[in-house]
Amino acid sequence: MNSNKLLQQLTAIFGIFMVAFYIGVGVFMLFYARKWFMIDKAISVIMGSTFLFFGVYRIFVSINQVRRAFFPREEDEE
Repeated sequence: MNSNKLLQQLTAIFGIFMVAFYIGVGVFMLFYARKWFMIDKAISVIMGSTFLFFGVYRIFVSINQVRRAFFPREEDEE
């Protein structure tokens, strides 16, 4: 197996874990952070929605990375 291909696959898998992290932090900041920490509601909503929206954006980027890394087209293999 090509080491470049292996690196692309590992990067794609790491991207999936980061998507889960971003969405998890976003949900935590929106719904649970004020219960655990003394944090202002506006800060919590701004940070939580930013993490959540970035996580949704990263879903689409990660899907494309997984497709390129694990399911290459015939033209890409040459």
